[in-house]
Order: sequence, then structure tokens, then C-alpha cells
Amino acid sequence: MQAATRHITIALLAALFCAGTINVHAQSQIPQPRDNLSPQSDTRDAVRGVTIPITIRGRRGSEVPPNLIVLENDEVQQILSIRNTSRAPLSIAVLIQDDVVSSIANEIKALASFIRRLPEGSRVLVGYLRAGSLQIRQGFTTNLPSAANALRIPVGSPAMAPYNPYVQIREALARFESLPTGRRAVLVVSDGLDVSRGVDSSSPTQSLDLQRAINEAQRRSVAIYSFYAPTVGGTAGGNQFLVSNAQGSLNRLSDDTGGRAFFQGTGAPVSFDPFLRDLTGSLNKQYALTYLSTHPDKGYRRIKLLFDQTDTEIDYPSGYVR
Repeated sequence: MQAATRHITIALLAALFCAGTINVHAQSQIPQPRDNLSPQSDTRDAVRGVTIPITIRGRRGSEVPPNLIVLENDEVQQILSIRNTSRAPLSIAVLIQDDVVSSIANEIKALASFIRRLPEGSRVLVGYLRAGSLQIRQGFTTNLPSAANALRIPVGSPAMAPYNPYVQIREALARFESLPTGRRAVLVVSDGLDVSRGVDSSSPTQSLDLQRAINEAQRRSVAIYSFYAPTVGGTAGGNQFLVSNAQGSLNRLSDDTGGRAFFQGTGAPVSFDPFLRDLTGSLNKQYALTYLSTHPDKGYRRIKLLFDQTDTEIDYPSGYVR
């Protein structure tokens, strides 16, 4: 009887060992959160909270997929919170390039209405990208009528053209420093053209200031939405090379920060109304996702979101520099 019991026990142990080996092998195929900190290491230096803007788009509305996974540098990170519009009021900067063509003056009323219709508690900044430094017409305020009234008709003169739009976009992004972490966005009305270092350096991959603006927006968790508008003395002439580089730059600015770029062909939009409807829908589906990053070293961090809902798309920043 004892011998039979020993044989049974050995057989059971062998089966459990094999099952454990198979399970360990299966788990090794899935990215796992880092858990290799020594007891002596300072976990405050090793991990930190990172907040990114995400926008859910799909047939199921704005619901966050229940199996959402965040990867940073291809490693799974722990999600701490996902805050929606009710838990994280929106902070948005509305920026207009001051040398856009005169037809954009007709859209100021629509932009003012967009600001007034923002949810209560939203913070709004209004500024103009122009020669010299960024002109702030209204600092961040929850007084939406005051922010709407701060809008004015663009000057529409080449003399008001900024050094390039991205330098002053970075200036505006610095204004988010004093705000609490949460849902953040920028709406920029611009042609997106940077010829400050010559026409040949105006492409989306050559503009140094475009890259710096992207880095700053990612670092401050700001999604940038852009409305293309030609500028007097710039892209209004219809030069296809310049227009292509300008629109490509805006597209990259928005894509890499978790926003969206809006165009209506290569000319000035007939109306901002369809753009503003889509923008309002996107902002209503925007969340502030906070996760625990386990990469303490300085450098660029790639971000990727995984989910298995084929009828859903998520806009989010491509990464950030620490």
C-alpha cells in the first residue's frame, strides 16, 4: 500500500512539474511588467507616474476597452487611472497664426462659439502666433465668455509672420506648467510652414523646431489639434511643395502628440464648422491615462497601446522624452 502511494505521489509530482514548466514557458511569450528592482534600490527613482492623452474612436462609442494594455519600450506598464471628462476638466490653448489669409476672419465667430460651448470647468487660453513673441490675449481661465471675447480678427499681413509657428507653440505649451495634470489640448490654426532655416529644411522630417514642439507637447501630456489655414506671403500662393511640407508638418505634430490634423484640400477651408464638430467629438472622448513607468533612465520612451476591439481606434502620443 505504501509503495503504491509512493508511486502515485511521484507521478503527481512529475505531472505538476511538467504543467509548471509549460505554464512558465507560455508566460514567457507575453511581455511582463518589470519586477527586477533590488531591495536596496530606491523605487522612487526607478518608477514614476506618466500621464498621456488618449482619445477613443469606434462603433462602441467612447468606452475604454476593458483589456487595454500600455507598453513603454515594449514592456507592459501598470495602469493607475483613466480619467474621463467628469473627473479631469479640459485645459485647452487656442492659438491662431496672425498672418493667415483674410477669409479666416469669418471663422472667429465659430471659434468663439466653440469656446463658449466647452464643458463647465474647462480652462482656456487664447493666443496669437506672430512676429516677435507669442501674444497672449487671455491666460488660462475658466471664464469661457471672457476667453471667447479675447479672440480677434487676424492681422493677415506678412509683416506679422512669426519666426516659425513651432517656436511660439512651445511658448504656449510652457503655460501648462502651472496647471494640474489632466486632460490637455492645443488647437492651432496655422499653415504649419517652417522656412526659418530655408525652404529645403521645411519638410516634416527636417524642421528642428517642429521636433522640439512635439517633444515639449509629449513631455507635458498635451494633444495638439491643427486646422490648416494658408498664410499671406507663405502658402497662400499655392506652391505645392510648400503646401505639402506645411500640411505634412501639421499632420506629424498632431499624430505624434495624440491629436488630429484637419485639412480641406490645399486651400483655405470654406468653413471651420465641420472641423469644430469633429474636434468637439474628439475632446468629449478624450481621457487622461496615467500609468507607472519603470524606465528611470533619461532618453526617448516609445508608447504603444494594445487592445483587441477591431472596431475601435485610439489616438495617443507616440512617446515622450524624459
